[in-house]
Amino acid sequence: MGERSRDRARWLWWLALLGGISFMIAVFQRLDGPAIWAWKTSGVGLLAIWAAANAREKDGWLIAAALGFGALGDYLLDAKGLETGAVAFFIGHIIAITLYLNNRRAQMTASQRLLGWLTMPATLAIVWGMLSPAAGWWHAAIYSLFVAAMAAAAWTSRFPRYRTGIGAMLFLASDLFIFAGEGGALSKDVTMWLVWPLYFAGQALIAWGAVSTLGKEGTGVAA
Repeated sequence: MGERSRDRARWLWWLALLGGISFMIAVFQRLDGPAIWAWKTSGVGLLAIWAAANAREKDGWLIAAALGFGALGDYLLDAKGLETGAVAFFIGHIIAITLYLNNRRAQMTASQRLLGWLTMPATLAIVWGMLSPAAGWWHAAIYSLFVAAMAAAAWTSRFPRYRTGIGAMLFLASDLFIFAGEGGALSKDVTMWLVWPLYFAGQALIAWGAVSTLGKEGTGVAA
């Protein structure tokens, strides 16, 4: 990202981190209500605004939209319920997959390619092991496959693996810990310490890697 662009939008980035990190207070205190839902939404919502403030071309708008639907999902999960929130996340994953597939890495090592291919079947096996034969476990499995596809596409994209790639894997891990808590594989008293930090760190790394890469190239982000 050009120096002027970074300086112009940096306050949005720091506000996003403040909103997302501070929400751990609400997690630990088990707070609820409309104000808490807005607080929850602020972290990724501000990341989306930060990305949109810098977007100029298609790829810049795609990462902004993917983050925006993630923020909407954060809100709807609590305000409207699991299924409604999942729809918003599903749309965000489709947008993110489109972005990453349009930005495939030209060359990959065998191990990098292998991880990309194994992410989806490994995720399905983990979800099956944690949730089956409980009724409706396949709903979680289908949704998880889309999250895994997003993570695999991010990992094999040209965006930095140690930001966008790892961020997408952290996002996937956060969902797996949600299912671990729901299925009883882990206590929810344990997963509450893991789900939000993994999720928000993942979204922040995804945003940082994609926006900064596009900006350095002068495509998708203001120069």
